[in-house]
Amino acid sequence: MLQLANVGKGYGPPTQPIPVLKDVSFSLSRGTFCALVGPSGSGKSTLLNIVGLLDKPDTGHVILDDVLVDYSSAQQAARLRNAMLGFVFQSFQLLPRLSAWQNVALPLLYRGIPRERRRMAALAMLERVGLADRSLHRPTELSGGQRQRVALARALIGEPSLILADEPTGSLDSVTAIEVMELLRQLNRSLNVTILMVTHDRDLAAQCDRQIEFLDGRIVSDRLSPAAAVPMPA
Repeated sequence: MLQLANVGKGYGPPTQPIPVLKDVSFSLSRGTFCALVGPSGSGKSTLLNIVGLLDKPDTGHVILDDVLVDYSSAQQAARLRNAMLGFVFQSFQLLPRLSAWQNVALPLLYRGIPRERRRMAALAMLERVGLADRSLHRPTELSGGQRQRVALARALIGEPSLILADEPTGSLDSVTAIEVMELLRQLNRSLNVTILMVTHDRDLAAQCDRQIEFLDGRIVSDRLSPAAAVPMPA
């Protein structure tokens, strides 16, 4: 459902750009939970921004669900983001004046869904992530783990094909990080949603189906976890 072919990206003066991504190619099947790992500055977040249509590559191309992304079309980018993508950030990116359910319902507001339908869908998604009793709480009234669960519910409410998670456990303590990772894994399996996650934590990355390691803008390793590498019985 995701294909990258020879993607390159640089920043700085056009005459002497500093390369950040160099000839990156890989594909993900639907339902895969994939971790992007590597040191800071290796190109992981830049790649996530390109897949999320927040930045455009200098070379190569990206295909989302058999659609060749036209990075020159703001209209296509907005349509694909709204219909196919969900985002989870390290800093949660919740609106402080809105309640949990209102934050979760925001993607449906942009789709023009009536308020009561938005509210019911948001409440159902909050129940799915274990926060049914926190629907009226604002972000400041929630713990870090609860805020990340709200962010996950918001990412999922539009039924996206692909979740892009940028260090989703980076602001959490180790125990809460494990809980959030378990929830991501559960949602990945139950909803068959593809997840592409940037992380510095190799222990968490090892829990994913696949780990792609970056160094200096290039893929240096691409491997399946032992469980993912074992063929399923027919």
